Amino acid sequence: MHTTFLAGGIASGKSTVARMLHERGAWLCDLDQVSREVLESGSPVLAQVAAEFGDDLIDPESGELDRLGLAVRAFASAEATERLEAIEMPAIRERLAQILTNSCCAATEPALAVVEVPLLDRVEDLLPLADDVLVVCAPLALRRERACGRGMDAEDFDARVARQATDDYLRAHATHVIENDGDEEALARAVDAWWQTVMGSDHGRK
Repeated sequence: MHTTFLAGGIASGKSTVARMLHERGAWLCDLDQVSREVLESGSPVLAQVAAEFGDDLIDPESGELDRLGLAVRAFASAEATERLEAIEMPAIRERLAQILTNSCCAATEPALAVVEVPLLDRVEDLLPLADDVLVVCAPLALRRERACGRGMDAEDFDARVARQATDDYLRAHATHVIENDGDEEALARAVDAWWQTVMGSDHGRK
């Protein structure tokens, strides 16, 4: 099974590319979901996070994590972010490796596993698990237009972009780059070209 990490900035079209790959038969894994799983109520990782950032982040009745509260504390400084990542990343890596292994051992093993990675710069330790890194890029002005067209406030968009890795960073860490500066048909052609390059003609559209 070939494993691809799929990355891209907000409103770049990463989710659309993921959908297109899924339609071709790729198996999808959202790294955000994996990170949520390792912080589920009662998990040892959650206990470590609470000890490091405050027991008040845990709801006393449900045992659930106040994720917004954690984000405020953990991203207040680079040092705090590093402390969180030191707790989270080993567990995320172990869980992702387990998920990918289980997928490989499935009765109907997919030819391609696509792991959607929201923040590539935060998960460099996971890159050895990938065969390649596919990055979706689009001009910033176009991304802002798309995001605002979906109802996002422009200031919110700019704030999120400021917290994400730059396109230069993503390109530097990419094995392949898809330029999503046209319509969806053009994007589909770019996805087709990538698929032919990486997967070959033996794994066509379902």
